[in-house]
Amino acid sequence: MATADPASSASLRAVDGRVPGQRGRATRQRLLASTSELLESTAYRDLKVVDIARAAGTSPATFYQYFPDIEAALLALAHDLADTGGRELRDLVEQGEWSPPHAYTTAQRVAEGYLALWEQHRALIGVIDLATLEGDSRFRELRTELLSGASDALQRTIVGAVDAGWLPSDTDPRALSGVLVSMLAHVAAHRRGMSGHGMDATHLRDALARILAWSVAAV
Repeated sequence: MATADPASSASLRAVDGRVPGQRGRATRQRLLASTSELLESTAYRDLKVVDIARAAGTSPATFYQYFPDIEAALLALAHDLADTGGRELRDLVEQGEWSPPHAYTTAQRVAEGYLALWEQHRALIGVIDLATLEGDSRFRELRTELLSGASDALQRTIVGAVDAGWLPSDTDPRALSGVLVSMLAHVAAHRRGMSGHGMDATHLRDALARILAWSVAAV
């Protein structure tokens, strides 16, 4: 796949359509970083452009050069997470060894990856999930992108497990991979609440890993 200058991407254009230079891209990134940081302590509907601009060391007028509103900045953050996080989750599945002697160890790494990613981006993923529930197709598509790489990789792994005789021949790989990824995402999203009931991250990881390893390699 050919690589392109990041500034050539339509998603990086300023509001007036101009392609920002290196300094402009750095300013845009500071605004996104400030938005992400403030989101950790402020409900997203309470975010204000003036606060984001102040945290980024610039002005509200500069913010509006790059984003028409705060929702656009959140969408940009969600897009970045769907891209980088989606590839990270996919690689955890693809680069692991799923044969029965090794499946549990691989499953632990996958479960740990989900828990860590959701914890690191807890506030942003909360926005994505809420907007998805409210019917915003833009955030729903990005949520699907975040999860689809790992789901597709698991589906291919399960096809191989059926062919190897580790799983019953009537196993539906697509359905099983979808259920497993949904389980991982749901538990990761509710990690803090579950921890409040005495289930720490290690126990949650191991419980997820046991279900995942058994489902993929019957071990």
